[in-house]
Amino acid sequence: PATATIVNDPLLELRDLRTAFATDAGILTAVDGVSFTVPKGKTVGLVGESGCGKSVTAMSITRLLPQPSGRITGGQVIFQGKDLAAASDAEMRHIRGTGIGVIFQEPMTALNPVHRIGRQVSEVFLTHGKCSKAEAWKRSIEVLEKVGIPAPELRAMDYPHQLSGGMRQRVGIAIALALKPALLIAD
Repeated sequence: PATATIVNDPLLELRDLRTAFATDAGILTAVDGVSFTVPKGKTVGLVGESGCGKSVTAMSITRLLPQPSGRITGGQVIFQGKDLAAASDAEMRHIRGTGIGVIFQEPMTALNPVHRIGRQVSEVFLTHGKCSKAEAWKRSIEVLEKVGIPAPELRAMDYPHQLSGGMRQRVGIAIALALKPALLIAD
């Protein structure tokens, strides 16, 4: 006999998501009617050829679309019962980091080249974690150690260009995981 799985209160649900970019040639629809559900505690993968809209879908969920050209033109992005497509910028700043963590495809573009690694990780705790600078630094070292950064106290003083590509990626992972978000998007 067949068994049905009932998904109650999904963590994330995309309903007919549409995202477009204004270009010199007109409107380019990059995501056209995407719908899927991410149940709590589960992993979901988007698979497709290069240029099919996977990254734009991720950027749409987090509302990190390039501005002013990119925008959600239709559908809903429901995260923990709230439509992120209609959320204010202030609400989105709070949700990113605390509710949703993002690991970007290219770590060098995600990290600020003029700030030390430790400062960039600490900023997550200072912005969202409501702790002192000393506590933020301590927690930053701990999370860098958890993602396998050797000698995290020393590496925290490095700039992104001083790290290998793999270590920069680990820093990006540390930033995404720092506040233990409910949803992790890995582009």
